[in-house]
Amino acid sequence: MAESRALPAGFGELEVLAVGTVLLVEALCGLSLNGLTIVAFWKTPELRTPSHLLVLSLALADGGLSFNALIVAVSSLLRRCPPSSGRCQALGFQGFATALASISGTAALAWGCHQHYCTRSQLTWSTAIPLVLFVWLSSTFWAALPLLGWGHYDYEPLGTCCTLDYSMGDRNFTSFLFTVAFFNFLVPLFIMLTSSQLMEQHSARSSCLQVNTTRPARMLMLCWSPYALLYLYAAVADASSLSPRLQMVPALIAKTVPTINAINYALGSERGSRGPWQHLSLQRNKRD
Repeated sequence: MAESRALPAGFGELEVLAVGTVLLVEALCGLSLNGLTIVAFWKTPELRTPSHLLVLSLALADGGLSFNALIVAVSSLLRRCPPSSGRCQALGFQGFATALASISGTAALAWGCHQHYCTRSQLTWSTAIPLVLFVWLSSTFWAALPLLGWGHYDYEPLGTCCTLDYSMGDRNFTSFLFTVAFFNFLVPLFIMLTSSQLMEQHSARSSCLQVNTTRPARMLMLCWSPYALLYLYAAVADASSLSPRLQMVPALIAKTVPTINAINYALGSERGSRGPWQHLSLQRNKRD
């Protein structure tokens, strides 16, 4: 049985309970909704297409992110001791890799939407499979670098999980931060904004666009900008001047990503057609 521990510095009993409860709700929502998306692909042959492969890849990434949140939530609510150094590195790697795969996955979907609307060409397996492989290999590569010495994983303020260590703010952290931010935040954001702008221009000429083209970029900025601001502050100032409670806010916001993505991409597709959940519901109705 896990040994309980004292309250983490800067947190009261009620605050630890509140953070753990919020994380638990976010984790269960993300796991259930993205799990439903994965089941829909497994049960519905009509969804086994190149374009829907991008949605499946995003659901797997978000499911992994929700699993990471579940570990933090359970550890917080049960007041378990901080994970060992080796387990901390593993949790940090798993959480960071799935977060990067989620961000890159939304950019890939935005690009796929642009291809569908602006070029009227269907995504092929020869394009979709390498794109998904690139998303996962790239995310794994960047998440592995802190294990090799560029950057470092350390405990979050709550002490129940691990993230990039921003407490030192040294050259190692700063160089890794800005490089990762460029390739895994700014580049995906640029792809989303460019794709949405091109789709809007195409819509102005054809008047047939049925989707909100700016939603993916807005969701990316809303959910991940708090983390970006925290890391940027740590790069130029002393992060310890921020209260531990404030430092946990970006993590709570980021953990809503799996639920938001599942609703955006699985309830109804970005092309205005049926989403995976609707296909699954139709298949069940046919059986009945």
